[in-house]
Amino acid sequence: MNALSRRDWVKLVGSGAVGAAAVALPAACGAQERGGAREYTLPDLPYAVDALEPHLDAGILTIHHDKHHAGYVRGLNAALNELQSARERGDFGAIQSLSRAVAFHGSGHVLHTLYFSNLHPKPARPSGALLRAIEAQFGGLEAMVGQLTAATNKVAGSGWGMLAYEPLGERLLVLQIEKHENQMLCGAVPLLVIDVWEHAYYLKYQNKRADYVKAIMNVIHWDEVARRLAQAQKL
Repeated sequence: MNALSRRDWVKLVGSGAVGAAAVALPAACGAQERGGAREYTLPDLPYAVDALEPHLDAGILTIHHDKHHAGYVRGLNAALNELQSARERGDFGAIQSLSRAVAFHGSGHVLHTLYFSNLHPKPARPSGALLRAIEAQFGGLEAMVGQLTAATNKVAGSGWGMLAYEPLGERLLVLQIEKHENQMLCGAVPLLVIDVWEHAYYLKYQNKRADYVKAIMNVIHWDEVARRLAQAQKL
């Protein structure tokens, strides 16, 4: 699997996917050459499928990664292929739905790649520059986690909770995303994302989203969040 370049992700972002995510993506989010065009590929999980138990079990992760995340990769490739065909025909009658599909499936791919990589079986606590930034912006880790938890629990319908870095104001922000692309603050760089589509937790937690969000806080890969922050601050 070839690493997807920053330039390629900037192209994806310019098509309507999650803004500024390119700078924070792990190298495992890849693409491969096929017929002269790059196709997006599903990255492997960075840990064993049962590694996050009891907080997230193997059944949830298998379906989430192998079915749902894979579906967004297929949807993104399909939408881009259809756009190529539309250009060749000079027929843009479906441009609205195809543009929407690129934003939806592309953002779904970006966010799921970030999500799986910001989980870890035995995470260290936040420290260093990340902890200092959290303390400066939120008054402490507990306050930030409290706001992120509340925002994530209150996402309307399906979506995501997010801790992001906003480079213009040089600040951390807690955001909500509906679906994969709605309510995203342009330019904000995702540092930590929590998936609250029901497929992320329903097998274990049923409709108890708050229990899932509380549990997932035990497996947040804070070192990965710190890496993304350091990268985002170089913008």
